[in-house]
Amino acid sequence: MSQQLSAPTSRPLRRRALLAAGAAAGLAGLVPSRARAAGPGLRWTAGDHHVHTKYSGSPDAPYRVEQHVRAAAGYGLGWLVITDHPGPAHARHGLARSAADLAVLRERYPHLRLFQGIEWRVPGAEHATLFTAPGRHEAALLADFESRFDAELAGHGSGPDGHTAAVEALRRLGAQVDAGDTPMALCILNHPSRSGAYSPAELRRLRDAHPLVIGMEGAPGGQANGIPADDGGVGGDRGGYGRRPTRTSYAGYPAAANRTLGGFDWMTATVGGMWDAMLAEGLPWWITASSDAHKVYGQRWRSGGGPTEDGSYPDPVLDDSPGPAGGLWPGQYSRTHVGVGGDGALAVMRGLRDGRVWVDHGHLLDAVDVEVGPQRATLGEVAVVSRGDSVELRATITPASADNPNGDRPRLRRVDVIAGPVTGPAEPQTQTAPQTRVVASFDADRGPVRLVHRFADVRRPFYVRLRGTDGKHSAPGSIEPRPDPTGDADPWQDLWFYTNPVFVAVTG
Repeated sequence: MSQQLSAPTSRPLRRRALLAAGAAAGLAGLVPSRARAAGPGLRWTAGDHHVHTKYSGSPDAPYRVEQHVRAAAGYGLGWLVITDHPGPAHARHGLARSAADLAVLRERYPHLRLFQGIEWRVPGAEHATLFTAPGRHEAALLADFESRFDAELAGHGSGPDGHTAAVEALRRLGAQVDAGDTPMALCILNHPSRSGAYSPAELRRLRDAHPLVIGMEGAPGGQANGIPADDGGVGGDRGGYGRRPTRTSYAGYPAAANRTLGGFDWMTATVGGMWDAMLAEGLPWWITASSDAHKVYGQRWRSGGGPTEDGSYPDPVLDDSPGPAGGLWPGQYSRTHVGVGGDGALAVMRGLRDGRVWVDHGHLLDAVDVEVGPQRATLGEVAVVSRGDSVELRATITPASADNPNGDRPRLRRVDVIAGPVTGPAEPQTQTAPQTRVVASFDADRGPVRLVHRFADVRRPFYVRLRGTDGKHSAPGSIEPRPDPTGDADPWQDLWFYTNPVFVAVTG
């Protein structure tokens, strides 16, 4: 559902160097690269940046590009990124054929913004969505990138050498963007806590490699993996988490880090945890949600086989006994809502880059409207106040007005306001922000939630973000999301939403 917001004349977080300097000085020195003028307002459009097709060359990703596009359109998405795994067959044929499919589908679905991407196997770490702006060079840029920098294709090792190669890869792609080879490229780190593959220092090094690295999956895909085996599910863990650490995993995370909480990654779901530690630096680090669609729960499709001698990929075939699956279609369950200020693919990419994003599961909400301060700063932006003044957070959260794809009418029960100070640069391995906390909670009823929270006598910069839930599952004795149980976690019965932050700068 689209919602119109008045466009605030606030300050988008776009230049990391300026923002880092501003964090140390109360965020007062921020000068936006281009302040957004008042105009027709923002339009919210939902999408998915992490989807696999038959071109991934894996039997658990059998679908044609068109099947995902049709599903995305049917579930109301406005944008979609195809992110197959690089590999020899993908490099020889799959990427080009996926791009050709998308060219046809862009004509057939003109109102759905379709992007070509890859799921990059990050050297020395995990996976990441990488995609470029549509155009005649998009496939060539991705093909060059994967041949040079994919961990398996290019043979990059693990450990420090791999991390160095990953940073080099992002800087090189960033230089191509800066040189005008493509209008824009974006990178989002996928399932960041899974197996502890990204240490805090590695997250920061990747973030700082180039501004095209905008954040991480706040909630992984594969949300149906926790459905019990007796119900046709995998009987595993939501998001495919729960794996044992490997020899390259970061040993400094607690055991709880490799579990999802209410379907969200530990880094996101833990108040005062890794995500907040990044935000407390005063730097942009945004979250998204995705389907990571491979094989969809309840579907009878299976892979038609591996690539043939000419490199073609067979279409999927129907099977009366396809076996368990833990995926969901794009837009069926996970949605990343992006505030766009215009039409076209670049408007979506700018919204993602600037953090104008909120995410939900199970179609819990219709809309979120957040404004902070006299400038009416919204998600991903900076409100500015004078030292000692008060500042108000005003938000309207509109619950679901229709049944979701599971046939349920979700009901929002509670909204939490989470805030923490901006304390400036942190030690590389910092993974906590102990001053970040839930500052207020609001009970929800069946109508829109209109909340106002006042921060009085503001003396230092801070950020504020929202989350909410259907209230069906929380940790015992707490309002925090519970760790998801293995093999018995119906995703439709545990729904949450999260927003990206609004920052508040202090002058005087």
